[in-house]
Amino acid sequence: MSGEKIDKKILEELNLIKKQLGEIKEHMVDIDSLLTAEEKDLVFRSFENESRGKIIPFKKLEEMRL
Repeated sequence: MSGEKIDKKILEELNLIKKQLGEIKEHMVDIDSLLTAEEKDLVFRSFENESRGKIIPFKKLEEMRL
């Protein structure tokens, strides 16, 4: 195969992959849409607590129990 034919074949394959990726993205489920309002609130509060340094690492909790 000549270099030009190889380049053309690669571009065809890339375009096919690009098309398939677009189709996959269209049919993906938004993970946030699976959460209930209460779960979303819990996740949001968890991120807030983490940013404020209010979360205790699991290992520390285990040490406290011993």
